[in-house]
Amino acid sequence: MESRRKSNPQLRRGLCYANNSKQQDRSPSVIVIGGGMAGIAAARALHDASFQVVLLESRERLGGRIHTDYSFGFPVDLGASWLHGVGKENPLAPLIGRLGLPLYRTSGDNSVLYDHDLESYALFDTVGNQVPQELVTKVGEAFEFILKETDKVRQEFSEDMSIFRALSIVFERRPDLRLEGLAHKVLQWYLCRMEGWFAADADTISLKCWDQEELLPGGHGLMVRGYLPVINTLAKGLDIRLGQRVTKVVRRYNGVKVTVENGRTFVADAAVIAVPLGVLKANSIKFEPKLPDWKEEAIADLGVGIENKIILHFENVFWPNVEFLGVVAETSYGCSYFLNLHKAAGRPVLVYMPAGQLAKDIEKMSDEAAANFAFTQLKRILPDATSPIQYLVSRWGSDINSLGSYSYDVVGKPHYLYERLRIPVDNLFFAGEATSMSYPGSVHGAFSTGMMAAEDCRMRVLERYGEIDLFQPVMGEEASVSVPLLISRL
Repeated sequence: MESRRKSNPQLRRGLCYANNSKQQDRSPSVIVIGGGMAGIAAARALHDASFQVVLLESRERLGGRIHTDYSFGFPVDLGASWLHGVGKENPLAPLIGRLGLPLYRTSGDNSVLYDHDLESYALFDTVGNQVPQELVTKVGEAFEFILKETDKVRQEFSEDMSIFRALSIVFERRPDLRLEGLAHKVLQWYLCRMEGWFAADADTISLKCWDQEELLPGGHGLMVRGYLPVINTLAKGLDIRLGQRVTKVVRRYNGVKVTVENGRTFVADAAVIAVPLGVLKANSIKFEPKLPDWKEEAIADLGVGIENKIILHFENVFWPNVEFLGVVAETSYGCSYFLNLHKAAGRPVLVYMPAGQLAKDIEKMSDEAAANFAFTQLKRILPDATSPIQYLVSRWGSDINSLGSYSYDVVGKPHYLYERLRIPVDNLFFAGEATSMSYPGSVHGAFSTGMMAAEDCRMRVLERYGEIDLFQPVMGEEASVSVPLLISRL
């Protein structure tokens, strides 16, 4: 990592003194702000297109909301961990295939649980009784039908409403769809998992837009060895400055000037803004002149949710050999979900994944208290559970470098706001999962928007230089190479 901290003297001249030399005497220069998947993808593409690139990252590590931790002696992802769409249509698939990284498929297409199939699970009530699998399957089918009924509500009402409100209307109109007792609790667990997909509570998710994202075919695959190898491969050879929190971006006709927290400035022809939506919402970066109103409105009106992970490492496996464990309850807030990494990766690890208001409430706890909370949920269903020997806790909502997990559609706001957030402003180009209209909230969405921002930037800058070659896009031909993905299901 030390080699990435050292600056390239030639690049420094090109970036920091861009206005003091004639344009034809140097290569075009770009500053990329943000070292997550989008920023690294953009930096990689522009570097490979012979641009002088420097990447500024506020953290002391790369990856952003991708964070593979090795403190247990093996990799576990505290952030993104799935490839959504295990097939050639996914823009990340060729790279993952070339690296030989194995995936564990947790679902096929069109699962009611999004990233899981109801093939390997165990649900329990709050006193530890296992829910019959036939009931779980039956309620799952009912939940799918109820969601289809909400589409009728969507078509009938011109104004938007929350998914929760639409469900209430469906039950008012169709009392026969109401579930009681244990079946009602299982339905709340399905709603809990839906909220986990959006990292938000059902009473904030837009009825009109909740299903507008494009789900790639091939199902969902867990990155068994973590996402960090992908990040490191893309970052190889780039000039990356860690610990550089950007505070101001000044754009002019002939370039941009970027100021970091310690007062140092960087100058280049253009900049790619690849910071999380939560950071933009917090106005942590001042733009001069200020961004257009339509851009600021997109930032303000897009939702950013929270889903965290409490990762519990045990000495031995004492739970059923299923992909996930769940606790059903009277409300979705009271439900729980545990991912079993022993089933997927052979490690004695359970990952508790709270979302929405529950995640916010748990973030107010200490790491120890959060781990104890998760373990308490586990003890409710497995009374003989032994205490974890290690734990890790993510805090994406309160982390100053993210201020949220990923974006979602809030009530009353249009889905096209993702595209508005992506549209360049002069020589500023925007990337990240929240700029992907088709794939918001996903790693491949972040990657694809990083590549798009790089191509937009290349065209704009070279247009000024008078050196456009339409037959040399930054993506290159290699991106289309198909390499089989390594997929398993134990």
